[in-house]
Amino acid sequence: MLTTFPDISRLKPAGGKRSGKREQIVNVFLRQEGHLSADDLVDLIRGEDQRISRATVYRTLQWMVDAGIARKVDFGEGRFRFEHSYRQPRHFHLICKTCSRSFEFLSSDIEGLVEEVAAARSFTVSQSVVQIYGTCDECRTGRTTSSQDGQTDLLFARDALRIAIATERSGAEFYTRAAKITRDARGRKVFQDLAHEEQEHLGRLEERYHELLERDPKLESRPTFLFFKGAAHGLFAEGAERLMKGVNDQQALMIGIRCERGSHRFFKKYGERFEDSEGKQIFLEFADEERTHLDLLVREYRALVKRQGRTRRGPSASPRAGAR
Repeated sequence: MLTTFPDISRLKPAGGKRSGKREQIVNVFLRQEGHLSADDLVDLIRGEDQRISRATVYRTLQWMVDAGIARKVDFGEGRFRFEHSYRQPRHFHLICKTCSRSFEFLSSDIEGLVEEVAAARSFTVSQSVVQIYGTCDECRTGRTTSSQDGQTDLLFARDALRIAIATERSGAEFYTRAAKITRDARGRKVFQDLAHEEQEHLGRLEERYHELLERDPKLESRPTFLFFKGAAHGLFAEGAERLMKGVNDQQALMIGIRCERGSHRFFKKYGERFEDSEGKQIFLEFADEERTHLDLLVREYRALVKRQGRTRRGPSASPRAGAR
């Protein structure tokens, strides 16, 4: 896979100067996966250029942290490790105290709790670090599990697509059900068109998902990275269930509006929060699509209310007939 590195001449903290050695160190760092100690990076650099000193590597690591290229993490080993932050979403870690391996994940519930606590204390968050210590499955059972290694960006994109696919599938089911119960011909046509569009989008997302798997044959079996409460089964699943309880045409449109508004806010909120990555683009693209559907349903709801109002009043009735 082609990896795009940042133009480090633009990622320069105040007072920083351009340096050929620094660029070499940054490029070596970005070619690695996982979490490197300063000594790990020194060994890698020495393998390419013996003239670069340990002190230069240490200074460059701190420069990368200040420039937003690297994050400093503490796994309780008595030394810091460093991971990519360029094109990688902020995430948390599970850390095995037996084998010292770390496993990455991102949770909207944890993010939300951090925001809630910070807001309650009028606290401005600049960085949040969550590290959960315990024992991994391999160390606890002695059973070898599938590899935990892999590029976070690909895991992020995979899980973003899974959430988008689940949402599109639940959306297609919702609009298909809505079309069957809607009596108003125009409203029924809107639901039918949206169901068809959801199916087309679903096909494209599934094709995109398979293309992603071709970039890493083991990607499908790697552990979940993104945890989003309520999104695993699709953001329209609850709305589809609500339709089964019996609703009129206006109520069906209102349920659709609530689902589309919630989906748009969900994908936009987290898409804007993530750092530049393929997963971020998937979320933002989906947010734009949901906004288009939301606007369509709002227009149709208003038109339906207007049509029904005219029907109740009759063709010759004044718009303000009966008003007091």
